[in-house]
Amino acid sequence: MSMRRTSLAERPAPAPLAPVPQTFEEIYDAHVDFLWRNARRLGVRDDAVDDVLQLVFMVVHRRLPELAWAGSERAWLFGVLVRVVREHKRSLRRKSPHGFHEPLDPDVLPDTRLRSADEAIAQREAARLLETWLDGLDDDKREVFVLADLEQMTTREIGLATGTNANTVASRLRAARLSIEEAAARHRRRQERE
Repeated sequence: MSMRRTSLAERPAPAPLAPVPQTFEEIYDAHVDFLWRNARRLGVRDDAVDDVLQLVFMVVHRRLPELAWAGSERAWLFGVLVRVVREHKRSLRRKSPHGFHEPLDPDVLPDTRLRSADEAIAQREAARLLETWLDGLDDDKREVFVLADLEQMTTREIGLATGTNANTVASRLRAARLSIEEAAARHRRRQERE
């Protein structure tokens, strides 16, 4: 039985990869909404999101010549966002909490496209509850939960974004989901008593 080796010229060409944004403007346009949404989900208040995103895109601009998207560009960008958000939160903890007020959150405003006021109130309450429950998670679990359950990223992408291995990602995700489920159960029990 003879085995015939194929030459490089005879091998099929690999499937083309999705086009990777090449310019800063293309990267910005492709990912600004993703980063804005996740900055909010990671606990950055509305009045600070623009500043956080500016810092993220400053890193992107500075690192653009050396970028070779080894995996998912969204995962890499989320990793940058996580580091910037952590630094932002550290700087806020060093400042006096008395100088800040709670801004109006557009995510919890009623959606006028809904059919009834009851639906609008229910949606606003659900968004508020989720944000409260996310605030109850530590940063590591919150990041993994947001990426897995809200952004639908794979374990591999989450590992790239957070700099952790798949087992750690899975462990943090299980713990985050359990915390969210427990918070939801406590909320349901309170509702039943009222």
